[in-house]
Amino acid sequence: MFKRSVSIFILPLILLAGCSLPVQSGSVNDQGEWVPDRSIEIIAPAAAGGGWDTTARMLARTIDEEQLADESFGVVNKPGGGGAVAWSYIHKRNDPHNIFVSSPPLHFVYLNGQSPFGYEDFTPIANLIADYGAFAVREDAKWDTLDELFADMREDPESVTVVGVSSPGSMDHIQFMMFADKAGVDIKKIRYVSDQDGGGMTSVLNGSVDVISTGVMDAVDQARAGKMKILGITAPERLEGDEFLETLPTAKEQGIDAEFIVWRGMFGPPDMTDEQLAYYEQAFQKVSESEAFAEVRDMYGWDEQFMNSEEFQVFLDEQYVELEKILKDLGFIDE
Repeated sequence: MFKRSVSIFILPLILLAGCSLPVQSGSVNDQGEWVPDRSIEIIAPAAAGGGWDTTARMLARTIDEEQLADESFGVVNKPGGGGAVAWSYIHKRNDPHNIFVSSPPLHFVYLNGQSPFGYEDFTPIANLIADYGAFAVREDAKWDTLDELFADMREDPESVTVVGVSSPGSMDHIQFMMFADKAGVDIKKIRYVSDQDGGGMTSVLNGSVDVISTGVMDAVDQARAGKMKILGITAPERLEGDEFLETLPTAKEQGIDAEFIVWRGMFGPPDMTDEQLAYYEQAFQKVSESEAFAEVRDMYGWDEQFMNSEEFQVFLDEQYVELEKILKDLGFIDE
């Protein structure tokens, strides 16, 4: 069972992450606008090539190429601890020139006791994009809808095996549990397999497991090829902009009152001033509204979902409560 305590193996990494340049705070000009002292670092809390890294680099590239800010924006990768190393670095430096991109693992890593820092320890700046989960089965599986799948699981939860990349208690696992719970399945009895080597799709195709819980774009290629069926997606409404994506049913339209947004947003250090926050909010709103970033979203299959700092804070509060409840129900967190 996980506790809200820092895992011992992460502590040395976190301590090392705090060493960096002297903190600079910038200044406020006569117009009441914050002026940075140096270029801005967008911290990607993972190695190059993943979702956080890609998002950070596309944001930085758009800002620089479209000249949406006076200072340049660069990307620094700080992998380790599922994001914990980067979050420790940002929190310790408390420098407004260091911001970071994150997504739901910011909740999961904290709730599962792998980091002392959660979203409340930072300043939410803005959310930029939304991605969604999908639940898919082999093309010849007996289920054609989520309702049919969950009907069988209500009768015998252990008769179906679910696979995902995430470890138990993290994103692929919990997104499936949230929807199964709303459908009346005894989620404590569901068999979930974590395949962090990325072999989950193959396991479904060869019949080793029944269902994969994954991202929409991760399942689409096999579904387009006619090898898999996507029974439902976690979006609040059907996706647009692609004829195939538009055919994918949401869980909500199948009577399951749940949604799960894989958001990607920007955060700053804990003690940002109103002027510093306004500087970044305005910059990222310009990014979101630009044609250049619209092309990036289309390239990666991301939805536009801009939220300013206040809206993002409310959204994070609501999602945190939902995730904490489901983790408690599953026994990952003590009551």
